[in-house]
Amino acid sequence: MGLREIKKQQTRTAIADAALPLFLKHGFDQVTVAEVARQAGVSTNTVFNYFPTKEDLFFDRQAEVEGHLGALVRNRAPGTCPVETICNDLLAAVRHDDPTIGLHPDAPRFWQVIHDSAALRAREREISERAETALTTALAEHPPNTPNGPDPADHPMPALLAGAIAGTHRAALRELQRRILSGESPTDARDRVATAAFQAFNLLCSGLHADANQTSQELRLPQ
Repeated sequence: MGLREIKKQQTRTAIADAALPLFLKHGFDQVTVAEVARQAGVSTNTVFNYFPTKEDLFFDRQAEVEGHLGALVRNRAPGTCPVETICNDLLAAVRHDDPTIGLHPDAPRFWQVIHDSAALRAREREISERAETALTTALAEHPPNTPNGPDPADHPMPALLAGAIAGTHRAALRELQRRILSGESPTDARDRVATAAFQAFNLLCSGLHADANQTSQELRLPQ
């Protein structure tokens, strides 16, 4: 990365870092882009150059989130079940208090700001839909090993499997949020959600690999 690109990335990060505390303190709808610009020490036009919409300022890692599940599937080891890969990634994040899934002190306020804003809730749905679409593409290009072999082109299975995997992943994160927002300790919420998520993904994996004799592959609980 050249010096120009580094400076642009630093400016983008500085703007996002200035915006988030304002959103957390005042709420998304109550903060203007001009206020973010003043806080970051740049012009309003500069903010829009890096973030076309105010929602982009809040979800500044949107592209990374949208591509994450698909990247896991594309980069998995040969012969590895995509369900197992995504399950292990989620469990590792939950058990190690990964801040990218909200396990940090500001998480409850972050989730509450989203809940209070119709614009953010709509953007969150869009991010989920794009993540599922990216996962569908990855599963079509890098399909799992199944008893019947690879599906023909334009088969609906990648889309259906992506919906099941992404839906389970999304539901696990929402359940984690719900429990923490309701006052449950993060440790208890983490452990309960990790156990339930493993069981749910195991059902998906078993069904995906079941052969004609109804034998199936089961996930191994990661250490």
